[in-house]
Amino acid sequence: MILEIVQYGHPVLRERCKPVVQVDEALRQLVADMLETMYDAHGVGLAAPQVGVALRLAVVDVSHDPECITFLKVAGIDAPLASIMPLVFINPELEFTGPKERDTEGCLSIQDLRAEVSRPGAVKAKLPQLDGSVLEIETDGLLARAIQHETDHLNGVLFIDRVSPAAKISLRRKLRRLTGGE
Repeated sequence: MILEIVQYGHPVLRERCKPVVQVDEALRQLVADMLETMYDAHGVGLAAPQVGVALRLAVVDVSHDPECITFLKVAGIDAPLASIMPLVFINPELEFTGPKERDTEGCLSIQDLRAEVSRPGAVKAKLPQLDGSVLEIETDGLLARAIQHETDHLNGVLFIDRVSPAAKISLRRKLRRLTGGE
């Protein structure tokens, strides 16, 4: 089922989400619905708060562009991107590696707004899975950026919080318009 994606200004987008403590059929259905919603919206990631659920749960799929990364290690071993897509994770733990890189980001919860965001170029992540296992990955490129972006959502942080001060000033009017303030 395609879910409604909440938009900028909705309070759930600013919440620090609660950890997932139990994986049950309702959570598995939420994951299936989130994946369907993400694909329908042509996104590469979706976090639970974006569909109004304040849980530390996210989905990512960058398999449409296998060249979007230069490396992927799963449990320390080189792995193909397709082996972990779509990526579903709960309660993530991230460690940032590599220098920061600038790239343009957008968000399904802030439609029609894109901006340059500086983020670490690579990430090591412990991503608990629904089956109780923990996927340990190291990666870069779009996958690293998407994991960071979705994990930010779980902490109540939006990509617009990570733009330069000058960019924030130029975005201010557009953001006000999105919340009906202008």
